[in-house]
Amino acid sequence: MSIQIVLGSKSDMKVAEKAVAVLKELGVKYKLNVASAHRTPEIVDKLVAEADAEVFIAIAGLSAALPGVIAARTMKPVIGVPVSGPLNLDAILSVVQMPPGIPVAAVGLDRGENAALLAAAIIALKDAKVAGALKQYRQKLKDNVIQDSKEVEV
Repeated sequence: MSIQIVLGSKSDMKVAEKAVAVLKELGVKYKLNVASAHRTPEIVDKLVAEADAEVFIAIAGLSAALPGVIAARTMKPVIGVPVSGPLNLDAILSVVQMPPGIPVAAVGLDRGENAALLAAAIIALKDAKVAGALKQYRQKLKDNVIQDSKEVEV
């Protein structure tokens, strides 16, 4: 089982790196490509049609049409990640304001790691190894908070 990550442009790579780091830590397979909903729609169409992934993560800024375009072309779950820029609100609204019938799951601005965790949780429904890795990841988060509390206790 794998995840297809699609960036609207190479400038979105810093957000994608967060997702990739989490997926590597969890041992989840992924593919990463750049394809613009506006400049290379034929490449987007081909990626979606040929992807063997169970989940898509679409990372895009500005008008952030990429998640919706991908969702319109597949029945598989699509997670949209709006990317910060001069018009943050436009990217956020483009991801969260999809019309009825073509849903896109949305994570916070620049939250590639949350997109990876959500995609992994979807895969974990059918993959016990990924489910175990997610459980360990969350335990590590819990342990970090407990440690932080010990360090600041008065």
